[in-house]
Amino acid sequence: MLRISQKTSRFGCTVLLSLLSLCAIPAIAQQCNGQVISTPDGMREVQDDALLKAALGEPGKGSLCTASVFEVDKPVRLFRVYNAAQPASLYGRWWSLQVPVGPRAQYAAENAICPEWSPLNAAATCTLKPGVRVVIGPGQSAQCASGEVLPASATNQVYVANDTRTQQTLVDNCSEPLVWP
Repeated sequence: MLRISQKTSRFGCTVLLSLLSLCAIPAIAQQCNGQVISTPDGMREVQDDALLKAALGEPGKGSLCTASVFEVDKPVRLFRVYNAAQPASLYGRWWSLQVPVGPRAQYAAENAICPEWSPLNAAATCTLKPGVRVVIGPGQSAQCASGEVLPASATNQVYVANDTRTQQTLVDNCSEPLVWP
């Protein structure tokens, strides 16, 4: 009769669980739709694990699905669609390198933006300051308050670590807000 000690059994379970968790990592990565764009003009790719971690999200929670960190070498123009009723939201964290195009529902779907996050009714452009680091990649899936699940997005978004609570804005030279779309 084969006897397995409790210590051996625990070790075996720990090894098995570790191996299973390694198998799950590619499954999450496969849920991403699209890939990180090549290095944008005026930026260079850098390592910044803390910033990358802040921008990545779990499936169903929004943020980015996969991404790379870039440092700005010369001023780079960004575009933001946001909530006009909250002027400080102009300095939010989610931006685009592309001019936003409507209609609103299409833009929201392409960027995996839940309706409760923003009515997307204003737009502006700002400039990233040289030396700033940003994260760029396609969007993660999002579970909205209505129960709707927005799939992971192939559209690349730019995560800028602005923090309006502490008056930390990494953009400047912003245009006057425009009604959008």
